[in-house]
Amino acid sequence: MENENKPATSSNFIKNIIVEDLKNGKVDTIITRFPPEPNGYLHIGHAKSIVLNFELAKEFNGKTNLRFDDTNPVKEDIEFVESIKEDVKWLGFEWDGLFFASDYFEEMYNRAVLLIKKGKAYVDDLTAEEFRQIRGTLTEPGKESPYRSRSVEENLDLFERMRKGEFRDGEKVLRAKIDMSSPNITMRDPVIYRIAHAHHHNTGDQWCIYPMYDFAHPLEDAIEGITHSICTLEFEDHRPLYDWVIAECEMESVPRQYEFARLNLTNTVMSKRKLKQLVEEGHVDGWDDPRMPTVSGLRRRGYTPEAIRTFCREIGVARANSTVESSYLEHFIREDLKLKAPRTMGVVRPLKLVITNYPEGQVEWLDAEINPENEEMGMRQIPFSREIYIEQDDFMENPPAKYFRLFPGNEVRLKHAYFVKCTDVIKDENGNVTEIHCTYDPETKSGSGFTGRKVKGTIHWVDATHAVPAEFRLYEPLILDDQEDKDEEKTFLDLINPNSLEILHGFVEPNMSEAKAHDKFQFFRHGYFNVDPKHTTKDHLVFNLIASLKSSFDPKKK
Repeated sequence: MENENKPATSSNFIKNIIVEDLKNGKVDTIITRFPPEPNGYLHIGHAKSIVLNFELAKEFNGKTNLRFDDTNPVKEDIEFVESIKEDVKWLGFEWDGLFFASDYFEEMYNRAVLLIKKGKAYVDDLTAEEFRQIRGTLTEPGKESPYRSRSVEENLDLFERMRKGEFRDGEKVLRAKIDMSSPNITMRDPVIYRIAHAHHHNTGDQWCIYPMYDFAHPLEDAIEGITHSICTLEFEDHRPLYDWVIAECEMESVPRQYEFARLNLTNTVMSKRKLKQLVEEGHVDGWDDPRMPTVSGLRRRGYTPEAIRTFCREIGVARANSTVESSYLEHFIREDLKLKAPRTMGVVRPLKLVITNYPEGQVEWLDAEINPENEEMGMRQIPFSREIYIEQDDFMENPPAKYFRLFPGNEVRLKHAYFVKCTDVIKDENGNVTEIHCTYDPETKSGSGFTGRKVKGTIHWVDATHAVPAEFRLYEPLILDDQEDKDEEKTFLDLINPNSLEILHGFVEPNMSEAKAHDKFQFFRHGYFNVDPKHTTKDHLVFNLIASLKSSFDPKKK
């Protein structure tokens, strides 16, 4: 699926490590993995990890596994499993192996038993709060649990009884016995198993104890023979525990963890917990709402996998956290669509314009390029008659200086058609403009070579007789300011943009009547739009704004 001629990943510190490892014979075949927890939908940050893992492996003729870290049945669901698989495929990647952490539960249990037998793990009766009180701080060592000295035999018996379901949730845990005075708090006897009487999407009710991520993840990597375990920076402090688990569980394969900076975007929430809250509380139209940073939301909005992959490559891989402007992502969808998207005209806030000197009942078909930047796309025909729709914003009865669109007495060009001059304004009983009348000059037809005079304004339009009704969904950022931690009284919900969605009803050209879900177009002067797959029906076209035509982003200054 992935383009065989894609550019190689640019140089970065992880790639340099791989080159060195292959050169020194440390590894023979590169094996990476993308290991999401199926507790939500993937977002653009996950896309960065997907592109990094899959493309690095491919560049060195290696392999990449898709693995679901499904160790917490309370939060996970098969819905998320299926959505993740769909997103990875849509982004253009095929995994070499499909695995679940739950496939290894028996192996993990046996490795935990090994730790107990070695005196490296113990069953603890302290609650999470009680242990927190003795854990210590960054400057003070912790104190040992009173249950830390249990015998191997007692720990083995209690752990087996935990598995059999004899204890309630939270009543006992299995802890690694490491070092309560370690300067790295992660190493102060972390929990590696907890009790959870919950149905699991993959193993059903077979288990009531589940391994913690920090215990399961290194074992999964070792079992699968992962050579380079790539994760984000928040796991850097967990690397000593990762290495400890591999060593003390006596795994034959020894993977190595490498951390890189996660993706942060302006005006964007990237926390799955917060995204789930937005969905569950009805702030958005599901996980695939076009305002969401989820892969499914970006897909529904109209982003292409090519644009997302290019964006992920170009932002690079670094060790330091930073925030990327959302306009940078928009830059790449414009670049991807400018030669692909057909040009057309759509009126989102219609105002009827009647050409009083145009013959009644006459319709002529005007020629226009489908995409002036790509001649190979050919031509389209546009109907033109006495009545058309223009944008309300393209007419003002009392315009300010340097307003070059329609106003009484002024002349403009209709895109692909003729010059028209405003002669009359029709209003309702409240004084609102409902219709404008114009005359046209038949000598000024577009493409005729007319040079008699010039006009300063060109406006778009849709023929009223053949117009196809359409709904337009215009988007602004969902979050006005993503620095909610600046004000302790505010949560991210307080920063939701009340104007993030505007729904308008207007008209499009008749050739749009056959548009299908995910078809993409550039509407003259408005921007790039995608046919919404969720709300479009045979009789009701819905267009999502992908990106405006103008960008505030300067690629030279990135």
